[in-house]
Amino acid sequence: MRITGITTHVVGTPWRNLTYVLVHTDEGLTGIGETRMLGHTDALIGYLNEAAPHHVVGADPFDTEALVRRMKYGDYGRAGEIVMSGIACVEMACWDIKGKALGVPVWQLLGGKVTDRVKAYANGWYTTERTPEAYHKAARGVMERGYRALKIDPFGTGHLELDAEQSRYAVSLIEAVRDAIGPDAELMLEMHGRFSPSTAVRLAREMAPFRPAWLEEPVPPENLKALQKVAAKVDMPIATGERVHDRIEFRELFESQAADIIQPDLGHIGGIAETRKLAATAETHYTLIAPHNVGGPVLTAASLQVGFTTPNFKVLEHFNDFADAEIKKVVRGAPRVDPETGCFEISYAPGLGVELDVDAAAEFPQQQARFDLWAEGWEKRAPK
Repeated sequence: MRITGITTHVVGTPWRNLTYVLVHTDEGLTGIGETRMLGHTDALIGYLNEAAPHHVVGADPFDTEALVRRMKYGDYGRAGEIVMSGIACVEMACWDIKGKALGVPVWQLLGGKVTDRVKAYANGWYTTERTPEAYHKAARGVMERGYRALKIDPFGTGHLELDAEQSRYAVSLIEAVRDAIGPDAELMLEMHGRFSPSTAVRLAREMAPFRPAWLEEPVPPENLKALQKVAAKVDMPIATGERVHDRIEFRELFESQAADIIQPDLGHIGGIAETRKLAATAETHYTLIAPHNVGGPVLTAASLQVGFTTPNFKVLEHFNDFADAEIKKVVRGAPRVDPETGCFEISYAPGLGVELDVDAAAEFPQQQARFDLWAEGWEKRAPK
């Protein structure tokens, strides 16, 4: 079997573009991959158009290790977010082809399952008026859907510092959400990597009574010493890693022992095998893995293949019940959270178990998507 070409389809919304990549073969099998870019969709498509004839077309889709190596190193460059995201799309599509060719789900090809279900946590649920009352109502809606965990960034337009008034308001939002979800649901606290260490530590201590399950990206990800400083001073798990695009770059993070949970984005770090390798390394450091996942159903399905096979897999982020929920129709077989358990249940469908509806995808053309924590959308919901 040989790869004959790739096609790309961008599904757009005002705040994100989802890029779907179809990998075609001479035996009629087609695999699908996906990633989500913020402001770099055209660059990704450009890279794929240039890389495909040199590194992808003519390759055996079963030889994913060799294919990834060629795409990563074949042009003698240093692979960053664009290249690693392109690799991820092609790589997961090849795993999809392997599973379809053999009639088995991808998780079976990764060593078999260690669990029948993966816990989900809800994100994207709080795009509402930024008041305690609205957040309380929205959080109740999350629980009514069956989720047992959710994540929130309550810090408005804060950057490096957060003044006393906004800090009190952030506490009021968290207090409302905890009241809505009860004492047993997991509540993840997101900082989006934008505070100084001293501010992050202060805010973490103010949030501690509401028992966050983790503190995510408290400081910018480039400075591990700053992260270590926070980790040494707060009494809650630290999570980070969504903006690291090569598993080799996690080495210093593991050695520092600054993170309890790593959050690689499978769509940015090179795909399924790269994430599984990283998870195995994390296991040797007694570190959990909870992948960053703000993509669509295909990226969710690919992340779940890793989840079902990984002993130290904690939970999977899920946007697709709340943010841009209408675009779920572009993918058939989209993974769903069981409302009885708050988990994704294992699928035995071959490959990734999902298929792109190209006609439905065409209803959502690419947009000039924008996501800015400190700009218009957030300012409109900031406390007065």
